[in-house]
Amino acid sequence: MSITVTERAAKRINTILAKEPEGAMLRISVNGGGCSGFQYAFDISPDRNADDTAIEKDGITVLVDEISLQYLDGATVDFIDDLMGQSFRIENPQATSSCGCGTSFSI
Repeated sequence: MSITVTERAAKRINTILAKEPEGAMLRISVNGGGCSGFQYAFDISPDRNADDTAIEKDGITVLVDEISLQYLDGATVDFIDDLMGQSFRIENPQATSSCGCGTSFSI
């Protein structure tokens, strides 16, 4: 199973984590809910759990738990900064549809 973190996303994650305690990592998870059935969650985590997969890029670490990983396999995490605002975007090849804001999806 694989997840790709773009250079733009890694740069933004690095900026965010620079304000956190040493060793902090970004955790991406998939939870039930949202307007399309599942939703992405982004949290700062000080610890890595035994079932976490760690994606390392340009000095940052992104954690994904074992359950969420099955919903994110093949996904790309990017950071968008445009006229509509700034946000992390996940391009998920498993998603059959998503809401307008891009934070929830269905499979």
